[in-house]
Amino acid sequence: MNTLFILVDCNNFYVSCERVFNPSLINKPVVVLSNNDGCIIARSNEAKLLNIPMGAPFHIYKDFINAHKVKVYSSNYPLYGDMSNRVMNSLSEFNSDLEVYSIDEAFLKYKQKKESSIECYILKIKESIIKWTGIPVSIGVGPTKTLAKIANVLAKKNNHHGIFDLSSKIKQDEILKDVNVENIWGISKRWGSKLRMIGIGNAQQLRDSSPRRIRQYLGVVVERIVYELRGVVCLDINEILPKKNIMCSRSFSNLISDKNILKQSIMEYTIRACEKMRNQNTRAQSIYIFLQTNKFNKGRQHNEGIMVGLNIPCSDTGPIIKLASSAIDRIYKPGYLYQKAGIMLLDLISANINQHDFFGNTNHSLSDNRMKVVDSLNKKFGPGTISNGILKYKGKNEWSSKKYYLSNRYTTQWDELPHVI
Repeated sequence: MNTLFILVDCNNFYVSCERVFNPSLINKPVVVLSNNDGCIIARSNEAKLLNIPMGAPFHIYKDFINAHKVKVYSSNYPLYGDMSNRVMNSLSEFNSDLEVYSIDEAFLKYKQKKESSIECYILKIKESIIKWTGIPVSIGVGPTKTLAKIANVLAKKNNHHGIFDLSSKIKQDEILKDVNVENIWGISKRWGSKLRMIGIGNAQQLRDSSPRRIRQYLGVVVERIVYELRGVVCLDINEILPKKNIMCSRSFSNLISDKNILKQSIMEYTIRACEKMRNQNTRAQSIYIFLQTNKFNKGRQHNEGIMVGLNIPCSDTGPIIKLASSAIDRIYKPGYLYQKAGIMLLDLISANINQHDFFGNTNHSLSDNRMKVVDSLNKKFGPGTISNGILKYKGKNEWSSKKYYLSNRYTTQWDELPHVI
């Protein structure tokens, strides 16, 4: 009995979510903007054909977008998060052995029997997901997660109709030689450049290289990718390039001089950053807090940051919030109008690494259990359902992002439900 990995990836996910509740957007060019309506972070296929680049600053392309009647939406994360949960819950109906990789991607394990047909199985998944949620998906199949990821990229091409099976050795030989090494899941541009320096430029060459040599040159993660390309399962999702640093920062919709408001914004960003850190099962060894005024405004400028080390690596939001709040007290200067603030969690290490300290409590079990409950409740009922006792400032949050093109939160707000006329 062979085990195959099925990677289900939602197509243009943010755009697809908007289209579910606004069918008039189907076959129209659509883009979704980042926080503060700054950059383009999602594009429909029609927008891609207009050569609107990913990550492009919206203000630069605004005239072009208007001229081509491209529909524009601000990021609606409550809607996208709820639609993601619906897709993942639908996938779990097919297989309880589900491994969520991101907001729009998940792996399923499929134990193939000789008489069974995986083609019928994945076609049923594809048809059911769009029927149950309205979200179109592409599906890649492979004997390992790395090969399934490559297959999924190919599935998105028009001539494959959203499904690509890379489980056969013959097909792997045909495909891998045309996959650039930098396009392999888990290979960064820096690693790709180093591999090219030793004559490895595509996936086939990496697959056929010496695992021992690759380990000596780039480490154990890339060695495991070599084995994955050979069809040997040995790579966990959490081992795919976990971030060494995580930053959460925003430009404010209004300039801010009040220290209490700045503290509240930093606390909010700290909560988000810590959630991301725990999602990849890491702990921070230090943090960096910064404040910035608007460099384009005439007048006094103040841009300052401070780095704070942690005696013991930490992933608990509470202690990090206390350090961040104290850092603001140290770098804040009255009389300045601040435009941006942020936190960076630095020198992240695996949560499984636990260096004992004779003078401190290094038992993370109570903290980890508490944070696990908080994260699970916030994921189930929405961000902020359970939060730290942070300072609440009366009135509208002045650091909130600009969202001039925001659609309704159709699935999470009673007063924003779609109306049938």
